[in-house]
Amino acid sequence: MNKRQLLRAGLLGLSALALAGAGHAQDFPPKKAVTMMVGFAPGGAADAAARLIAKKLGENVGQTIVVDNKAGAGGNIAHQLTANGPTDGSMLLFGSIGPLTIAPHMMKLPYDPFKDLAPVSGGVHFPNVLVVNANSGIKSLADFVAAARKQADAVSFASTGSGSASHLTGELFAQAIKAEMLHVPYKGGAPAMQDLLAGRFTGYFAAPPTALPHIESGKLTPLATTGLVRPAYMPSIPTVAESGYPGFEALNWYAFVAPAKTPTPILDRWNQEIVKVLNDREVREALGKLGLTPHPTARSELTDFMRKESAKWGAIVRERKITAE
Repeated sequence: MNKRQLLRAGLLGLSALALAGAGHAQDFPPKKAVTMMVGFAPGGAADAAARLIAKKLGENVGQTIVVDNKAGAGGNIAHQLTANGPTDGSMLLFGSIGPLTIAPHMMKLPYDPFKDLAPVSGGVHFPNVLVVNANSGIKSLADFVAAARKQADAVSFASTGSGSASHLTGELFAQAIKAEMLHVPYKGGAPAMQDLLAGRFTGYFAAPPTALPHIESGKLTPLATTGLVRPAYMPSIPTVAESGYPGFEALNWYAFVAPAKTPTPILDRWNQEIVKVLNDREVREALGKLGLTPHPTARSELTDFMRKESAKWGAIVRERKITAE
């Protein structure tokens, strides 16, 4: 093969690569319905936010987006299914703080959040709110702490699963008040809330969308929120930080990720579309009514954020000697 033939072959090869890349880009949106995985049962915060976002996202890209709830193992089941899912852009995961940044420090997982899942965009974040049954006799955070300090495990708290944000928030709080509380894991916010209303445990660091209707109806008593400042939708409820535990902060969050081998052009397109939805005025207002703050990010920003969160919660897991139940 002479030089001219070599040059021609090289140019043809580059053209083929360019066309292949363009082909991937043109496969957006995917020709088949898109699945948005959620790791918790219907009715909780993750489900409410995912369905709201999925509806607008589907309208914008012109493709059906089906929310698929795969509850269990603190959300890890949905994350594993996504890690092993189709890489054509037809699967997204509304991933959560627990499986993405906490669970890897507690157990050996069949997936690596930083290797088997690709960041797409931040989703939403919010503080939890510590609530108790209105008939519990507990009227303030001081009452709750006093009950917890009487004896180990005298107070119980629910979570959306071992290693979830609500679980680690409870552990962080137990550390702050120097008391031991009994952890009661559930498969999602909705079933945990049902049992709190039935009086089957003491308290729950709940997501606002799950708790607000029952606070407004008078069935639950809110004691404190877990951010550094009071949320605009709960202005009368003090934070843990201002109630005698300065610096206490535990935010819950959800972010969009996809199977790691999804082509970069498709991941970039999903990022653009999700950021667009999260910046939409109507979507932001609807999420705000649920007590959720939109958190759109660049893909690289989400990676950095996840690594910082992983370091923070990994330290709590080690200090509290938390293991999978």
